[in-house]
Amino acid sequence: MAETHVLFVEDDDVIREATTLALERDGFVVTAMPDGLSGLESFRAHRPDIALLDVMVPGMDGVSLCRRIRDESTVPVIMLSARADSIDVVLGLEAGADDYVTKPFDGSVLVARIRAVLRRFGHAGGPGNGAAAEDNGSPERGVLSFGDLEVDTEGMEVRRAGAPVALTPTEMRLLLEFSSAPGTVLSRDRLLERVWDYDWGGDTRVVDVHVQRLRTKIGQDRIETVRGFGYKLKA
Repeated sequence: MAETHVLFVEDDDVIREATTLALERDGFVVTAMPDGLSGLESFRAHRPDIALLDVMVPGMDGVSLCRRIRDESTVPVIMLSARADSIDVVLGLEAGADDYVTKPFDGSVLVARIRAVLRRFGHAGGPGNGAAAEDNGSPERGVLSFGDLEVDTEGMEVRRAGAPVALTPTEMRLLLEFSSAPGTVLSRDRLLERVWDYDWGGDTRVVDVHVQRLRTKIGQDRIETVRGFGYKLKA
């Protein structure tokens, strides 16, 4: 099995070294950088399987680094924040991050979140995790049409009015979940479980920001908010 390469950008020496050792004990290959600029250089040089970015790092903050990475790649990104501040969380997710973890964090929790993200992206999720996850309720293979929106569930491609739409893997999984039940209201908790692989609950802001990002790409009126319940794809 190929080793999973993690880019870890963290300016605190103690956290960087301790987290690096914890990840390496779990079999990950870690490249740790102390600031955003060196992190970007390392990303371009090594093309890691996943990036862990602290929000507050010198040179180039984690949110800006996430945007630069997202401009060049769909590699999964997890933001690390010293506090569960709404601004930090939302800015990181809007920049293109797939998930976030609040510091201080337990090493086993971080590993679980890394593996969950990697499963969504088709990786094995690190040593000892077995093969990639089975299909998690995606619709039957074929091309699904919703007005001018076409979703190719086999080729993993989306077109809007005939033009290709670029989605991250997380956005694609979210759209597939909506496409599997058009017109049906899907709760945030269900989306967290099915798209983010959370079986222990999670922050629904992750869902809200990703839905908004998806709307900007497929049409603001395509996904409807049902207050108090969740979201649904207009059939």
